[in-house]
Amino acid sequence: MFKEFKEFAFKGNVLDLAIGVIIAGAFGLIVKSLVGDIIMPIVGAIFGGLDFSNMFAPLASSVTASTLEAAREQGAVLAYGNFMTAVVNFLIVAFILFMIVRAANSMKKEEEEAAPAAPPADVTLLTEIRDLLKKS
Repeated sequence: MFKEFKEFAFKGNVLDLAIGVIIAGAFGLIVKSLVGDIIMPIVGAIFGGLDFSNMFAPLASSVTASTLEAAREQGAVLAYGNFMTAVVNFLIVAFILFMIVRAANSMKKEEEEAAPAAPPADVTLLTEIRDLLKKS
């Protein structure tokens, strides 16, 4: 049983997947910082100094605070600013993944076009017969 687990755990696909997950986590943090620290402040400045991180709608009458953290302590809030930031994060990650897959597919297509097509089975068989007849 240990041998089977070892074979499974150390197969190339499993290790590749583990590395991909770790890199994706780090990439997600980079994109989150890009969106939260660079893109959304610029968008906020364009729209008159809006701070998307503090955009919320109170869902309880007891919520009177002006910041999201304070409002969450007072009651239920709908943090739509955080949601908008998450949507931008998703769109950036999805676009980058699309570009990666597109590039990989084009490289794969180029490799397939560069490789010569194998002759049909009947031609291969006739070639083998011809070579055998030449030997005898």
